[in-house]
Amino acid sequence: MKSCGVSLTTAAVAFGDEAKKMAAGKASRESEEESLSLTVEEREALGGMDSRLFGFVRLHEDGARTKTLLGKAVHCYESLILKAEGKVDSDFFCQLGHFNLLLEDYSKALSAYQRYYSLQADYWKNASFLYGLGLVYFYYNAFHWAIKAFQDVLYVDPSFCRAKEIHLRLGLMFKVNTDYKSSLKHFQLALIDCNPCTLSSAEIQFHIAHLYETQRKYHSAKEAYEQLLQMENLPAQVKATVLQQLGWMHHNMDLVGDNATKESFAIQYLQKSLEADPNSGQSWYFLGRCYSSIGKVQDAFISYRQSIDKSEASADTWCSIGVLYQQQNQPMDALQAYICAVQLDHGHAAAWMDLGTLYESCNQPQDAIKCYLNAARSKRCSNTSTLAARIKFLQNGSDSWNGGQSLSHHPVQQVYSLCLTPQKLQHLEQLRANRDNLNPAQKHQLEQLESQFVLMQQMRHKEVARGLHKSQSSCLSGPNEEQPLFSTGSAQYHQATSTGIKKSNEHLTLPSNSVPQRDADSHLSSHTATSGGQQGIIFTKESKSSKNRSLVPETSRHTGDTSNGCADVKGLTNHVHQLIADAVSSPNHGDSPDLLIADNPQLSALLIGKANDNVGTGTCDKVNSIHVAVHTKTDHSVASSPSSAISTATPSPKSTEQTSINSVTSLNSPHGGLHTVNGEGLENSQSSTKVDLPLVSHRSTSQIIPSMSVSICPSSTEVLKACRNLGKNGLSSSCILLDKCPPPRPPTSPYPPLPKDKLNPPTPSIYLENKRDAFFPPLHQFCTNPKNPVTVIRGLAGALKLDLGLFSTKTLVEANNEHIVEVRTQLLQPADENWDPTGTKKIWRCESNRSHTTIAKYAQYQASSFQESLREENEKRTQHKDHSDNESTSSENSGRRRKGPFKTIKFGTNIDLSDNKKWKLQLHELTKLPAFARVVSAGNLLSHVGHTILGMNTVQLYMKVPGSRTPGHQENNNFCSVNINIGPGDCEWFVVPEDYWGVLNDFCEKNNLNFLMSSWWPNLEDLYEANVPVYRFIQRPGDLVWINAGTVHWVQAVGWCNNIAWNVGPLTACQYKLAVERYEWNKLKSVKSPVPMVHLSWNMARNIKVSDPKLFEMIKYCLLKILKQCQTLREALVAAGKEIIWHGRTNDEPAHYCSICEVEVFNLLFVTNESNTQKTYIVHCQDCARKTSRSLENFVVLEQYKMEDLIQVYDQFTLVSDQHVSTLRWV
Repeated sequence: MKSCGVSLTTAAVAFGDEAKKMAAGKASRESEEESLSLTVEEREALGGMDSRLFGFVRLHEDGARTKTLLGKAVHCYESLILKAEGKVDSDFFCQLGHFNLLLEDYSKALSAYQRYYSLQADYWKNASFLYGLGLVYFYYNAFHWAIKAFQDVLYVDPSFCRAKEIHLRLGLMFKVNTDYKSSLKHFQLALIDCNPCTLSSAEIQFHIAHLYETQRKYHSAKEAYEQLLQMENLPAQVKATVLQQLGWMHHNMDLVGDNATKESFAIQYLQKSLEADPNSGQSWYFLGRCYSSIGKVQDAFISYRQSIDKSEASADTWCSIGVLYQQQNQPMDALQAYICAVQLDHGHAAAWMDLGTLYESCNQPQDAIKCYLNAARSKRCSNTSTLAARIKFLQNGSDSWNGGQSLSHHPVQQVYSLCLTPQKLQHLEQLRANRDNLNPAQKHQLEQLESQFVLMQQMRHKEVARGLHKSQSSCLSGPNEEQPLFSTGSAQYHQATSTGIKKSNEHLTLPSNSVPQRDADSHLSSHTATSGGQQGIIFTKESKSSKNRSLVPETSRHTGDTSNGCADVKGLTNHVHQLIADAVSSPNHGDSPDLLIADNPQLSALLIGKANDNVGTGTCDKVNSIHVAVHTKTDHSVASSPSSAISTATPSPKSTEQTSINSVTSLNSPHGGLHTVNGEGLENSQSSTKVDLPLVSHRSTSQIIPSMSVSICPSSTEVLKACRNLGKNGLSSSCILLDKCPPPRPPTSPYPPLPKDKLNPPTPSIYLENKRDAFFPPLHQFCTNPKNPVTVIRGLAGALKLDLGLFSTKTLVEANNEHIVEVRTQLLQPADENWDPTGTKKIWRCESNRSHTTIAKYAQYQASSFQESLREENEKRTQHKDHSDNESTSSENSGRRRKGPFKTIKFGTNIDLSDNKKWKLQLHELTKLPAFARVVSAGNLLSHVGHTILGMNTVQLYMKVPGSRTPGHQENNNFCSVNINIGPGDCEWFVVPEDYWGVLNDFCEKNNLNFLMSSWWPNLEDLYEANVPVYRFIQRPGDLVWINAGTVHWVQAVGWCNNIAWNVGPLTACQYKLAVERYEWNKLKSVKSPVPMVHLSWNMARNIKVSDPKLFEMIKYCLLKILKQCQTLREALVAAGKEIIWHGRTNDEPAHYCSICEVEVFNLLFVTNESNTQKTYIVHCQDCARKTSRSLENFVVLEQYKMEDLIQVYDQFTLVSDQHVSTLRWV
């Protein structure tokens, strides 16, 4: 034993000690197991705790007991999972996720939810899980995935108890994504809901008013703000914010009178705002801008000083101070102010331009050039072309510059050495304290920092010696003239930057919408406080010292301080996780640290799952470099990181040039923080966490309505018997898909992908020679074949001898010259390209302004446009003749496509020709068409709706000039469409098969566009890169284009022409299936379906005998589902003691939609008492009715169909024996 270096005695003593330790460890483990077991009372208390309590459990106030219980439960669950090596019921993980969410441990919550997602096949049925998952996504600013999760909750459970909270958060996220229409709808849905929420009604109304302001609808915003001020018991913070917004709007917009009047109103509003909240730095800043615009320099300086004192340092504030100093001929003070601005926000284009202007005025062109280059590099620079021209001018003429005042002591290279950031100052103090123990590299760093500090101090002493401050003492001194208002030396700057770097517990502010300043300092820069998605700026936070909730819009351009204005209000929970962004860092960062989901590594491995599950932590790459793939449930795939999901929430083309977009309200407690979505701050920073975000669901749903996957054989008696007493247990959703199907999802791209040489397939075309060809049955079969996404029938007008002259502009004017025409103002662009208005880059967004005129006036425009084109053509011919010797050069130039600025054109669209009295001749002429293409026919599903759907079962006319665009879309509810070119010009069509609409939907989401509601024009290069085939063809006068069900298409006029179009619904299983799928997709996306598929299905059962088994099965199942819902709802109402009043239906009465959420309401209509008394019958669905009035005491229930009638229709709808021909009958 000696050789071991340990004696026997020592070994014995050590062994005895080890035995004691083992015994003590065993005893401690037994006591620990006892402490980890949950009592019956604790289990009962935990049984009712899930994600629905998030935001309503005050763990940081009086909930210490609850917090302790949740912590114990988490510890217990983790121990059980560890002991079982992860082989526990999936509900364990779901509940563990809920507990961690309530404890605001988002990383562990996400990991537990991931595991539940991977284990539970029908996870989508669990609304609490989806809601919790959505909250976690929201926390990580992964809005793309949060929106999906929240929409799934509302789809599977429209009466979810936290629906109001979901609508609020959806409204905020859509607002950030610039989908303003969707945002407004969700805010309004939240406003009508009487259930509890983390924002008050006043605060939701403020968001609605601000939404109008963000869209530049200033009069609507002003009206909404003023209406809000009339509310009783309006919280002081909301009042202050409303007054602030009104003041800033009056400053920027011509809302009242002349300039003096509007500034007077602006100052009055801002002063009232400061009375309500004296600590609002933003209001002080706005007030300073107003004073500056009317020449009150001293008042402006005082306001700016108050702004810096009350809130964090703002690059906008310092830039404005610099402008004032420059106007007062104090270049050194202006220089210091601009330096502060660019130190706080390196990407502040206005400050760089102002600094460049200052150097120019001091005859330092080289420094001016460097400043202008920095401004041009900023994503928020809106006038790069002007800057480029200025830079070129300075570069060519800089050698001749001499004389005048100079800032030679501070060239632009020294801008960053003049002032040290707080971090550098702290580091300097640390190095000084350990001077004796520094290595050579640290000593060198210390020397550099000390030299910078000396330069800063020398500059301050020189300024004081020159007496720059004394020369303006009347403007710069305080009330008692004791000290200057601004000391632009190191001390003041350090104070500004130190407050500017703080990141915790500040109250956030809501983004403002403003327009470029038109005041006294506008000649110096483009320094404007703008927002609302127009300029994409970031906002400063309110000072922590204010202790108030702030809704105040800020206008700072901090890149590092990602504090966009949003309401941070009491009761808001789930803080949007703040990722600290380094605006000047290299874009190539290393991977972020691994996210540990539990303190125990073994437990972490269990929660993450085994490697073959593909569920775990991945690397967090640069935000905008990640492309989230579409996964299927079978491989348990998840998104790679929160930043990957963030990258899908791309800002609109309006704001992608900017550093960031508006950030969402910080819905969290106790401290609010947020980060920009896809802003420069995130692009060039590494995430502070690394987590995997599981996809909510990405199954391919090509078989959403499988053929006979459920029995549809039971009689109505069996159905009603099965429904008995179901209503007493609550109500199911109104989904008409199978119960076993998850929420609808776009289809994945077909596999295997097409080779590149197959991406421009030939367009299916049929040439008609005579009338017999048009009525040949195979033509109908060819057009409706799902394999043909589009068919061009050439020469149709000639074969049928259609008088297209009836639809010519001349005839239309003679028939109804005062008929209304909707006008879309667009930019004239090449058909295969879509550029932003400046012509600098290709985009998907295709904006147009809407207005109205008459047929006569548009006819004049159409004619004048043609005459103007003739004049231009003659001028070109003359020029070509005069320069024939330069033919090659002219040819080369003519081949170059113009990239902007683009000419403005007007497109006359959606002209209604439904009135048979006004357009009798035109509509009668269309009866010459073959039956399958007619507006009205027995074989057209839309003819069985029973009422008019404008533009679908009626004719619409389009009047075009060259370049008129119909943006990309699928037809309403995926119905087929017929389009005939009247001429005399051609149209160019682009068509993508229905199988690929999911790919286009993904592209729209990446470009921050709503596939269903936005206007978009696909970039062909993107489509070809994604292996999407595009049919491209020319439609000549007399040609009929048949668009098959679900086909995506977009059209541009080549010449001057008119077109007529309408929709058709062939009696096929494919058409019905795609229509129902789009009906459900619209419901998921909160978009109204123009075709009421439930109403249509019952009419089809009454009117049509079906021989196609697939079509029969789908219709029969829809009837089964709706019959069950009607009976269940009736029982629920009777059990609640609610009277059902017979109302019936009139002939041609339209189907009913909820006036709130716009879902179809069938049979049982919920109408307010007032509406019923006035016979206006404003209909609500049962979910919206209960949200407005929980006990329905303010509603009456009207019944339109007797259950006996529905039962009879259901039982009599049977499959006919003929397997080849569908016989139709009219009732």
